[in-house]
Amino acid sequence: MSEALWISFAFVLGLLVKSIGLPPLVGYLAAGFALSALATITSVAVAHSAVLDHLAHLGVLLLLFTVGLKLKLRSILSPEVIGGGLLHFSITCVVFTPAIWLLLGGEWLTALLLAIALSFSSTVLAAKVLESKRELRAFHGRVAIGILIMQDLIALGVMSIASGESPSPWSLLLFALPLLRPVLFRLLDASGHDELLVLLGLLLALVLGGLGFEWLGLSSELGALLFGAMLANHPRAIELSKSLWSVKEVFLVAFFLQIGINGLPNQQALIFALVAALVLPLKGVLFYFLLLSFRLRARSSFLTTLALANYSEFGLIVASVALPQWLVPLAIAVSLSFVISAPINRIAHRLYERHATTLTRFEGHRRHPDEQPISLGDTRILVMGMGRTGSAAYDRLFETEPRIMGLDSDPAKARMHLKAGRNVVFGDGEDTTFWQELHMPKLQAVILAMSDIEGKVIAARMLRHKGFTGYIIAHTMFADEADKIKEAGANEAYLTMNETGVALASHIDDYLSGTPPFESMAGSAGRSPS
Repeated sequence: MSEALWISFAFVLGLLVKSIGLPPLVGYLAAGFALSALATITSVAVAHSAVLDHLAHLGVLLLLFTVGLKLKLRSILSPEVIGGGLLHFSITCVVFTPAIWLLLGGEWLTALLLAIALSFSSTVLAAKVLESKRELRAFHGRVAIGILIMQDLIALGVMSIASGESPSPWSLLLFALPLLRPVLFRLLDASGHDELLVLLGLLLALVLGGLGFEWLGLSSELGALLFGAMLANHPRAIELSKSLWSVKEVFLVAFFLQIGINGLPNQQALIFALVAALVLPLKGVLFYFLLLSFRLRARSSFLTTLALANYSEFGLIVASVALPQWLVPLAIAVSLSFVISAPINRIAHRLYERHATTLTRFEGHRRHPDEQPISLGDTRILVMGMGRTGSAAYDRLFETEPRIMGLDSDPAKARMHLKAGRNVVFGDGEDTTFWQELHMPKLQAVILAMSDIEGKVIAARMLRHKGFTGYIIAHTMFADEADKIKEAGANEAYLTMNETGVALASHIDDYLSGTPPFESMAGSAGRSPS
């Protein structure tokens, strides 16, 4: 009976919350509170159970494992990530701790732990927002994820200290973990792409990482994170993370339900959550100016700040270990921050365009190496977005026009293409300041091959705004998006799947007319696209 109520309430309230543009996990928290209220006014028994607690713990372990899969050293070994993350954490704790102590009149340790919990930003919300806008690999997306990973590592350290567990002598085996990496890589290669891949992830996160570390007297959360981190450099790490995404999300539903079922918030909890929501802008302002101090431009600092201006589910995980009596107030504070942050992030680019003049006043004169002005020189053709489609177009055109350049918002991808012999540079087509400083004296044609519609619309509009009169062509999956791109200034916007069908049919025509298909393709093969 309890399981039926959990699932029903979580789905209904999650769907209602999603319909108004908020993350479903806000609905899951509300479902927990609704179940708690139901138990107080009716005879329906809604209480904690070992099943719910266990599922919640599994959700936390899987979350940490997937964080570990993204834990590449190059994503956090940069001044803006390490310096920005640590400075923000330190300043927040220094400011929030005495403020919370004065507000609550409690113990200094409790005030410090609450300040630590409120210093974290939401990995789940930021990752979902950036992924939905195809900005995880953009410069500001990488900075945001790097800072979140720093915060996750700090949270893990706090949890390990707060748990007070004493490691056994067998914990020295931890130093031999790197020797397992070749074995783990082979297991990942051999697991294929279906259910075995999911089972491998569960085995590493829950059995070897979770249960294994508990046997050693260490934090199961630390084990899940470390086993994920050991696979982070494997080419299929992202595929493994995606395969576990749904499983992890379902288990995390139990974690948020568990918080709500703890009990209804009292007046003190509501006041605490409201005050935390009111001071949320201060958290964002601090992030903005810290990132500017590390030579990021106003746009990158602003977009990163909006992704991080919220409170974190990791704060709840820390509280579940160190401050269980504060779980409900923190849960409401996290929910309110999501209600504020999610709609703002959806219009982040428009907000920046509207307030760019004010925001750029605080920029320094020095530029971050990844954000230098670009001159196209004698380039005649520009390919924006160097994924599979953009790379294939670049390779085909390079055969007849060597004065071609590729542009991509992922610096790592740009460097990869440079190593492969392509003329590709870093640049974010959705950055209005990038367009202001772009020099393109010889440009005649542009291919818009970015993955998201907003980037193509902005690029087409900004090209025409700069006075470009050449040819602009784009591809998209949907007819309504093609209309938007053309309205923004593109000459043509082709439907990707339609063009693929036409290309396949043309090979059949060549075959029936006596021309071998492979000969007709030879002229367009070029170098293999990335």
